[in-house]
Amino acid sequence: MPDWITDPAELDNRIARRPQRVGLDTEFIRERTYWPQLALVQIALGDDGDILLVDPLAPGITDALRPLLTDTSVLKVMHSPSEDLVAFKHACGVVPQPLFDTQAAAALAGIAAGIGYQRLVQDVLDVALAKGETRSDWLRRPLSPSQLEYAADDVRHLFAVHDALDARLVELGRDAWLQEDCARMVANAERDEGDRWPHLSLRAAQFLDEAARVRLLRLLRWREAYARRADRPRSWILDNELAVLLAREPAAHPTQLQRQLDANPKAPRKLGEAIWEALQTSLDDEADAPEPRNEDRDKQVLRRLQEATAARSAELGLPDGVLASRRWLEQLLGADTADGWPGPLSGWRRAELEPALAPLLPPAAGGSGLGADSSV
Repeated sequence: MPDWITDPAELDNRIARRPQRVGLDTEFIRERTYWPQLALVQIALGDDGDILLVDPLAPGITDALRPLLTDTSVLKVMHSPSEDLVAFKHACGVVPQPLFDTQAAAALAGIAAGIGYQRLVQDVLDVALAKGETRSDWLRRPLSPSQLEYAADDVRHLFAVHDALDARLVELGRDAWLQEDCARMVANAERDEGDRWPHLSLRAAQFLDEAARVRLLRLLRWREAYARRADRPRSWILDNELAVLLAREPAAHPTQLQRQLDANPKAPRKLGEAIWEALQTSLDDEADAPEPRNEDRDKQVLRRLQEATAARSAELGLPDGVLASRRWLEQLLGADTADGWPGPLSGWRRAELEPALAPLLPPAAGGSGLGADSSV
């Protein structure tokens, strides 16, 4: 039976002797906030089945967790932890490391991309886990017995899964690949930076002229900063459709902007002054912003990149999307490859892909600003 921990002194005592690894998971709520609200921390301490269910709502608990999370002699085995890392960063001020992500490991081992924990346990260990508490309210107290058991199951099998996947990656010579991917995940969570070019994720941006794209970038950067400060979802501050409208049809003065907001039922009417200021305030790097990729113009090049990536993935026995997703290839198409391949396409992925992809990249690809000609 897992132990419920609400006393920081008890937690200190239970983790005083550091194991070589811990299984780690969280439950969090992120429906009405920007930041995930840490509601429960599950810790598997050893192969003997010792599991702690730690209440982060109890005073002092997040401080007591910090030494274990930052102890680099203890491997943290987690499954698909990107949002868990953000929750730890926000609640505890630190990111757990070093990390072994069982979902990423399963992908690199050729099992499946993006596989869920329950299916992975079933496939690797032939153990069926209950699914009943997937949508529970983890902030309520006390938690029900079924919630506690479900939460414990999330870490109960992590060591066995880790052993199987780690052995497979060593056999394939891909353990260094996973270490690189996990280190990048930790570094991204530690930097805690928003998307520098959020306009690129909106398809409508490619149909805006240069001035409108600049306005859209200003609005989206402002929205990100405001959502973080207010701890509210981005869409609650300013939804994408309205942001594009305000960028495409700029108001000539604050009163006109307020009329635009008043006419839209989803608009943040009380933020008219702040939105006006955001639209009028230049960004230091807005001239460097990449132009959104034009699907009609780039689709032939992108298709060739995807085909070459799929061929190399098949040779390596990797599931689709693991070697390079469509979004990563779009970033590569718009990057200045002389300065290095972008983000996750650097490192081992570049080594595997560059011989096949480099000849397909247009000579003028990358490095273009909003006003530059980046046609292919």
